[in-house]
Parts: sequence; C-alpha cells; structure tokens
Amino acid sequence: MRLRHIEVIQALMHGGSLSTAAELLQLPQDSVAALLQDAESQSGLLLFARVRGRFQPTDEALKLATVLTSLDGPLEQVRRVAADLRLHQETPLRVVCTEALAHRLLPQSLAALRRRFQDTPCQLLSQPTAIIVRTLLLREGELGLSLHDPNHPDIQCVALLEGKLHLLAPHGWLSSKHKYIGIQELAGQAMIGLEGHDPISLRLDARLEALRPAPKVQTRVQNYSMMRSMVEAGEGLAVVDPFTAAGAREAGLDVCPISPALPVTLYALTLKGQEPSAALKALLEIVEQKGQALLTP
Repeated sequence: MRLRHIEVIQALMHGGSLSTAAELLQLPQDSVAALLQDAESQSGLLLFARVRGRFQPTDEALKLATVLTSLDGPLEQVRRVAADLRLHQETPLRVVCTEALAHRLLPQSLAALRRRFQDTPCQLLSQPTAIIVRTLLLREGELGLSLHDPNHPDIQCVALLEGKLHLLAPHGWLSSKHKYIGIQELAGQAMIGLEGHDPISLRLDARLEALRPAPKVQTRVQNYSMMRSMVEAGEGLAVVDPFTAAGAREAGLDVCPISPALPVTLYALTLKGQEPSAALKALLEIVEQKGQALLTP
C-alpha cells in the first residue's frame, strides 16, 4: 500500500465523502476514487461501503485504521522536512531536555542561539532521561540535556557543568547568616518529596532517612518545579536541583546549598558517530555559559 493510498483512506474516514476527501487532499474527485479502488484492489479488501452517497468504513477498514494512526507522527515529520526543503530552510535543531532545564536555561540559550543562527528552526521538548535516550536513538532529536548519565553504549555523554542540591524554604525561614544548611538541620522538618526513581532524589532520601527524627514527607510530586510550587504554597521545605533553585531565589524564596554537598551534573547527550552541526556546537557553548551564570548567585 502506497502513501497516497493511506492518505485517501484517512481522508475518507475523516470526511465521509469523495468531495470532502478530494478537498482535504487537494485532488480531483476522480483521482481520489481511482486511488481508493487501487487500494482495495491491492489489499483485497472492501474498505468502504457506499451508503446513500456516503462512504462508511467497513470493519476491515476500522481495524486497518488502528495501524494507520500510528503512522501519523512519522508521516507528519516527512511532510515537515519536505516543506523545509521546498523553502530551502535548514534542518531543525531538535533539543530534548529534562523538565528542570526547560523553564529558564534552555529558553534563554535558544534565544541567544537565534541571534546567531536566525534561519535555523528549533524544537524544544521536555522529557525524562529514558525518553531522551529513546528520542536520540530514533534520530528524532539531535541533542539531549539531562541531570543524569544514562550509561548507554550508543549515547555519547559529556559533562558540561556541575552544581549542588539546594534547600528551598519560605521567605524568612533561613537567616541571613546561612551560607549553607547542614543536612542534620532538616531532622523532623515537614518536607516535599519527589515521586519516582530519580537517582539524585534517591541519594538524598538515603541521607534524610538516616536523620533522627526523620523529616515528615506527607506530599510527593512529579518534578522539581512542582516541589518549588509546593514550597511557595507553604507545604514545607524541598531540596531541588541548582537550576530550579536559581529561579526560586529570584522569585523570593529562601535558597541555600545543602552540606555536605550533593553534586548535580548537567550532561549533554548525543548519538555516537553523529556529526554535530554548527548550530549544535554553538548551542552547547551557550548552554554552558548561561548555565554557569545561573549557578553563580
């Protein structure tokens, strides 16, 4: 079955008539009818029943549609690339980062990149590290940025920056003398936890659970930005990555590093053997510069 056959089947299922399908595909009605006939002939299936001038999908067509739906994403990507080529645009720079980096570091970095590469389209997605790796392996992204090293044999992982975990507290909770806070000072405190199996959070949890009395964790959330929101709502204290902490400091929350220090590394992930574009090289330099500025209060 050819691509045109798939497009005709989807258009008829959406529109229900030859005229609507022809309008959607920008083809003559005779061409749509011929393509449908060819698709039914090749597949050996009756795909649509003609009922009172309407095209009703048969059971076979509905079953086939469940498979065709999974092709929508790849087909749309092919159309986008073809459109870019027609317009002589550069290939988009597709970046996937963890949620903690998507609010300030990456938007600021892409804005700076735009001033240097005005004609390079950019895409930014936020995903967990496991999905970032999958995206790179499927060649659906050129760069991943994560706070974890995935240790994957086909992924090149380069450390860009190193920071520390920080405590977030309501305004006024910390004294002006606090340059850092000892982890033992969190004993018995009401705290917000992180749901899931985040490696950084697991290291922190092991230290917190050793405190006596242990901190009271009554609320767990999905990511660091939600932890910050819970602190702002007065739900308790939270320990977050340094990039989330930088935004919280500017928003007026009390922020200081944990002692003993718990390091956090920002990694750049790329597919091994992939030649980086000039825009990708420039973006990595910008991310490193912007990230260092965020880590310096």
